[in-house]
Amino acid sequence: MPKPLEIKTLSDTEIVVRRAFDANVALVWRCFTEPALIPRWYGLPDWEMTFCEYDARVGGKWRFGTKSPTGFEMGSSGEIKEFVRPKRIVNTELYDQDWTGGETINTAVFHDDGPDAATVTMVVKYASKEGRDAALATPMAEGMEVGFKRLDAVLAEEANR
Repeated sequence: MPKPLEIKTLSDTEIVVRRAFDANVALVWRCFTEPALIPRWYGLPDWEMTFCEYDARVGGKWRFGTKSPTGFEMGSSGEIKEFVRPKRIVNTELYDQDWTGGETINTAVFHDDGPDAATVTMVVKYASKEGRDAALATPMAEGMEVGFKRLDAVLAEEANR
């Protein structure tokens, strides 16, 4: 089993999230970039992904929508600024409710750690220190790890196909 995610501050406006996966980097990349795979792991298990759009190219737009069991809906969207298969994605992100006080810049780097091992390192740059601190005050890390555990299961299923 991979280690749980690591999260730490990088600067006044940035956090870094790192997570290892027991799958090859190409498969991990696919799960991050293919609209048919993203809903199988993204978000909390009791939330429904109501839509998933991901135009996997520089200049492409993406949009995700989720709905809680109580009916609360949350959406986020952005634009892909860099897309280097299967190594690096840089995209903007803005939540419809804008609870972090502005757009973030997300950089995901995919590390090939061997035939069945990969690590994803994500740097999230917030518009302000207050936005970063607001994000860190939420159960963001726990929620991400729940999604990544679901991703572990999807990776195992897809590796056996």
